[in-house]
Amino acid sequence: MKINRSLLAAWILAVPVILSSCEQPETFDPNVENWVDLFNGTDLTDWEIKLNGYDAGDNYKETFRVTDGILEVNYDNYDLFEERYGVLVHKEPFSHYRLLVEYRFTGEQLSDGPGWAYRNSGLMLHSQSAASMLKDQNFPVSIEVQLLGGNGIDDRTTLNLCTPGTNVVMEGELVTRHCVNSTSATFHGDDWVTVEIEVLGSDRFIHRINGDTVLQYESPQVGGGNVDNYDSTLFAEGELLDGGYIGLQSESHAIEFRTVRLLNLKGCMNPDSESFKTYFVENDASVCE
Repeated sequence: MKINRSLLAAWILAVPVILSSCEQPETFDPNVENWVDLFNGTDLTDWEIKLNGYDAGDNYKETFRVTDGILEVNYDNYDLFEERYGVLVHKEPFSHYRLLVEYRFTGEQLSDGPGWAYRNSGLMLHSQSAASMLKDQNFPVSIEVQLLGGNGIDDRTTLNLCTPGTNVVMEGELVTRHCVNSTSATFHGDDWVTVEIEVLGSDRFIHRINGDTVLQYESPQVGGGNVDNYDSTLFAEGELLDGGYIGLQSESHAIEFRTVRLLNLKGCMNPDSESFKTYFVENDASVCE
């Protein structure tokens, strides 16, 4: 057999390079942001359902579903809404993070849905878990980042604040009214809207659209009303909410989510650890390697 000496020489020279690259340790860039998809684009794995009037886990009429990679709040199997307010809650709690969501409203509202719920949904943050909600509880005790769509005519901001069972502080004053409007533009029609919420434990919430801050507030805490039939023994009036669960709301108008991503801002803040990230703002020594 005739050997091609040129090819053999090239192969011999390449072997040390291949071996050398395999032996190199994995590199860790502390500046690279590790975003995590809470919605996997396929199914409702890691999410728990709670609808008013039903036990946790009962997905009445497939209110929450995934179709062609889109997470839907859908009422096409309903005859009437009948105050079946609901929430889809992620199973893992978080305290310090940035949450990126893409949403859009679709179709028409159910005929008996309340007027205020037209093109209305929300991101329920620092929420109680689905399992801790009572059967006839209408909303979770939480901080609601209210999502609103326009009617094609009037101004109607989105990324507002609503406070089911909670209060917040703005400019040093305790705010006890249920909802506070943001300074956002109005989004009419069925176009996708991209929003980001920065949550810093019990310190601060910041609402952003396209990089612009449209609302911020501090000291989320237990208080106020607007939640029926909840277990009051779970909460202490005035208690600061340092963390909790993330939920997607259902309030009688169909809505779709195609992105629910999270960047955890709590982690190892020891720069000598491979788990260290420069963007962490809250230390969790338990995850340091």
